[in-house]
Amino acid sequence: MEKKAISTEHLAGLQHLMDRKSERSSSTGSLENRQNLLAGRLKAGDHAAAAELVDMYYEQIYWFMRRLGHSREAGEDLTQETFMQAWHHVGQLRSGKSLGSWLYHIAANVSRMYWRRHKHSELVSIELISATGEDDRSSTDVLNLEQLAQLRDAVMKLPIKLREAVVLHYMQHLTIAEAAEAAGVGKGTLKSRLSRALGVLRRQLNSDL
Repeated sequence: MEKKAISTEHLAGLQHLMDRKSERSSSTGSLENRQNLLAGRLKAGDHAAAAELVDMYYEQIYWFMRRLGHSREAGEDLTQETFMQAWHHVGQLRSGKSLGSWLYHIAANVSRMYWRRHKHSELVSIELISATGEDDRSSTDVLNLEQLAQLRDAVMKLPIKLREAVVLHYMQHLTIAEAAEAAGVGKGTLKSRLSRALGVLRRQLNSDL
């Protein structure tokens, strides 16, 4: 079977196979309202709100860490560190600032500090997660999983800033504005990083065909 070159659009489309199934709010407005109320309670020092923050975001932050290349153990430790840092610096949460983006920004900083302390640590690729959980896949599904494995490995080889941009936008589903806020850069810079990252991934994957 002849393999086709992988386009930028295909790269963006393949990422859905890596997603964990999660419950999503049927109303964006109600979710934002819940986040705003939670942010207010956090700033007021409400410990119950801190527990709710963990319940709401633990899985997202954990998989963010894993997708950045951290092992299970390190991912769990860094996720816990993220929530500890969030509680200690809750006063920095500005009114109108996205609660999720603020938390991702803290998580990204926690991850960067880890890499600075462990410069020689190896990246750990996350396991392939079947989108259907079925063993009898069509030839197209198998090809997609093979390409996904190549994509996963290529993402792991990206420089940290480009890897963060790809993970935040394509794997964690943050908007450009949210991903830029989480990365601590402007939207133009985030878009530039995504463009560079997809260019590198496309060249890398096509060279492997």
